[in-house]
Amino acid sequence: MKLWDKGLPTDEKIDRFTVGNDRQLDLVIAKYDVRATLAHGKMLHKIGLLSETEISSIERVLNELNKQIDEGSFTIENQFEDVHSKIEYELTHRIGEAGKKIHTARSRNDQVLVAMHLYLKDELLQIKSQVKELSKVLLSRANEFKNVLLPGYTHLQIAMPSSFGLWFSAYAESFVDDLFFVNAALQVVDQNPLGSAAGYGSSFPIDREFTTQELGFATLKYNVVAAQMSRGKSEKSVSFAISSVAATLSKLAMDVCLYMSQNFDFMSIPSELTTGSSIMPHKKNPDVFELIRGKCNKIQGLPYELTLLTANLPSGYHRDLQLLKEGIVPAIQDLKASLEMSVYALQQVTVNEGILKDPKYDYLFSVDTLNALVMQGMTFREAYVKIGKDIEDGNYHPEKNTTHTHAGSINNLCLNQIEEKLERV
Repeated sequence: MKLWDKGLPTDEKIDRFTVGNDRQLDLVIAKYDVRATLAHGKMLHKIGLLSETEISSIERVLNELNKQIDEGSFTIENQFEDVHSKIEYELTHRIGEAGKKIHTARSRNDQVLVAMHLYLKDELLQIKSQVKELSKVLLSRANEFKNVLLPGYTHLQIAMPSSFGLWFSAYAESFVDDLFFVNAALQVVDQNPLGSAAGYGSSFPIDREFTTQELGFATLKYNVVAAQMSRGKSEKSVSFAISSVAATLSKLAMDVCLYMSQNFDFMSIPSELTTGSSIMPHKKNPDVFELIRGKCNKIQGLPYELTLLTANLPSGYHRDLQLLKEGIVPAIQDLKASLEMSVYALQQVTVNEGILKDPKYDYLFSVDTLNALVMQGMTFREAYVKIGKDIEDGNYHPEKNTTHTHAGSINNLCLNQIEEKLERV
């Protein structure tokens, strides 16, 4: 069944090519199409195009379908082009003429649009919640290990003293920046496009404010052409948001992989969270973090994929837009899985509390020693030359107690302020 079927045959090869994997992807948005269909039906009833009996029958069937979706028994068979044709078929098959009326005053274009807007809104809210949960774990671990020092690096060379408190909380605050992008994408998708039909509105006296309220959107996408143009723009906005989260998560995963190597030996995770080698019995590989890194790096390519897909399209609908789902849906699922696994694994990380006993880290404190000389009255340049000479001559002996007092430094992490910022965003 196709919503655009006029009774004429379609070439089988053309049919397979144009449908693609829409049936599988549409299972993800099925519940949102049911929800939007019900709102549309209630609106048709409100303006007198559906009777009380008809809308009651439609609501009953849609609730039955929603239950099937929740239970995982809902399927889209090969005779259906997509979820939209499947749902209309079920309505017509179960209640007859009333089911044939549900497509009044709408197009498959705005069906897809509103279902995707609802889907993306829900997923962004879930991602926000997961990022907050991960950030809370990071802040908790930062507080737990705030006094455990570790080397800071620039150019992958030993630089200055850092700490696990500083490292964990750095990622917590960095995720706050990513949530600004998520909130921006939420504003883009939290607009109701339903009623734009094929992109040019309808001659029926539909009530778009009613469906906006019924579906819980913050506002209406008023201009029907602008509503149609939001397809692609919404997905791209979401792709930039999840790419930002993925970039931070990928960097975090890379640090963990580096810090778990025997050459660094800064931290470890339980053996049951690692994998082994088929020939080397000693191996405990951080595969979970390597896969998080890989998945998140892949997600960072999504904005460019969607940009190329939509860059030269004029206004109005084009079948190219069907391909948006192939990128955005798996990327969202991969990010959510990566966030979930990060929370799970980072709660079980063990840190090495004696890292700086190794004499190769003595030079971490050269800047602190230099600064102490400046505080005693020596100019910075003189102190710099003196410490450099002491190091060259083998006369440098560090004082390893850190006294960094400014906001955001080793001894003043501002964890409460970071948490407050996280709550605000």
